[in-house]
Amino acid sequence: MNETIASAPVIESFMPAQGSVGSKIVVTGKALNGVTTALLGEKECEIAERLSNTSLTIEVPNEARTGKITLVNAEGEGVSESEFAVEYPAPLATASSVQREVEMGNKMLISGKNMNVISAVYFTANGGTVKHEATVISKNVNEIVFTVPYVEKDDAHVTFAYYDGTTTQETAADLLPMLNVKRYQPEVTTTEFGDNSVGDEITLTGSYLNKINKVFVGDVECMVSLQTENTLKFVVPYSDKFVDGHNQTSLSITYFDGIETRTLTEQFGVNVPFVYFWKDKVIYGQGRDVESLASFFSPETGLVYANSLWRTAVDPISYKYQANTCAGKNLPKVTEEEYNSVNPYFFFSGVSAGTLQINTPAGSNTQLRNFYMINNSADEYRVTGANGNCYGTPCLSFVYLNPTEPTHKAIIDQIKNGALEKIDEHTFPIDVAGKKIGNISVGAVKQSVNNTVFAPGVFAVGAEKSADVDAFILVIYYNVKGQAANAAENIKRIGFLHIKHVDFKLYNNTKAPSSSSVTFDMYWMKHDYQY
Repeated sequence: MNETIASAPVIESFMPAQGSVGSKIVVTGKALNGVTTALLGEKECEIAERLSNTSLTIEVPNEARTGKITLVNAEGEGVSESEFAVEYPAPLATASSVQREVEMGNKMLISGKNMNVISAVYFTANGGTVKHEATVISKNVNEIVFTVPYVEKDDAHVTFAYYDGTTTQETAADLLPMLNVKRYQPEVTTTEFGDNSVGDEITLTGSYLNKINKVFVGDVECMVSLQTENTLKFVVPYSDKFVDGHNQTSLSITYFDGIETRTLTEQFGVNVPFVYFWKDKVIYGQGRDVESLASFFSPETGLVYANSLWRTAVDPISYKYQANTCAGKNLPKVTEEEYNSVNPYFFFSGVSAGTLQINTPAGSNTQLRNFYMINNSADEYRVTGANGNCYGTPCLSFVYLNPTEPTHKAIIDQIKNGALEKIDEHTFPIDVAGKKIGNISVGAVKQSVNNTVFAPGVFAVGAEKSADVDAFILVIYYNVKGQAANAAENIKRIGFLHIKHVDFKLYNNTKAPSSSSVTFDMYWMKHDYQY
């Protein structure tokens, strides 16, 4: 019977008997497989290679001193009988091996003797005092390879740090010839920037623009959408640090790993719209066979949410309370904190009559359960988790803007002409007694609007059709008090939905639910009404 008896390491011999920092020592003995720590004197060594249970290789560490070798495992330790003699030669580089011109970030090789004792490589600008350490890639007795670090001037000295047995020394600056370091700084030739809007893509031209690390508007980092040697494109960012309307701030770039910064202009204009604008959004009805099970859109975030995110990111309050989320249609039953924790959202669904309609989450307790997370009709895959009643949290209502109605047409034209610059209590004041928002009557709001209203005569039940639609709907979002008998009360925010295209795939209730998709733009109020 074979048995392995655990024991402490046993060191029988090692070779060579002496060497400098970086030298490899081959240790032979017994029970070496489980060695976890190796020491030379009091300095821990790297275990460079495990050859077998009877042999391993360790490396002489920086600042090591002459001493015995100790190997440690879970059972104990083994100590060599004799000492390893550490030698402390100085590195001696061969001047002729040194490249006179190098580029920051590139590899550099220097040959010589005792190069393995080098503990650090430094670059110092001519006339400067700041040492910049290079990243050592590899080294042996005859050569060292490292990456040329950042240096603030073109001319630089290279020096080596090493241990002389007592302290760390550094080679003289004139040991090697001075290097010419190619810094290749980005040069931006674009000088005119003017006023820009959040979301605009700005193009910089010049040379070495691929060396730029980051672009900042003020102190807000920009997303870089394209970067080549001669062109860089970035997107003007949105930030709470910018006020609505016009802002003037700086435009700057960083390069050389963020060490250097250059301001391109102190007068970069940023125009922040007074309205959230979300363009060409696409959501799907509740069909399970669509290419994207993404049915929920929030005008607050501008995001289309996958059905699988409904429980966690869209409406966790509704998922928690189900039918008890509301006391009735558009009448929340939750706390104000819970209500406000859910962003407003809406969705489109197909109904048994064969129409496609936009819905408020809190307007029905039978709509949300018809949305699935995957193409599987089992109840567990319904977003609500069960085939039961469930109200959504946010309370919304809708007003279809009829282009034949003069007050409606005025708003429609304003949107179409790109003139809808603000949605606030000054441009759209609420007249509770008159049941109006601005000039729009809200005396008869709807909790759903279907395609027979927003696209009359365009689609027919059972007939697939893809068609452009040019329809506008006022979207009203209520506070935690919900929709009152007077629909002009309790309004939190409003916005305008522009339905642009519908891919209509709706059948009667004998077939799968709506697989239709809707493409739209959304204009949304940025701040709550202040009553």
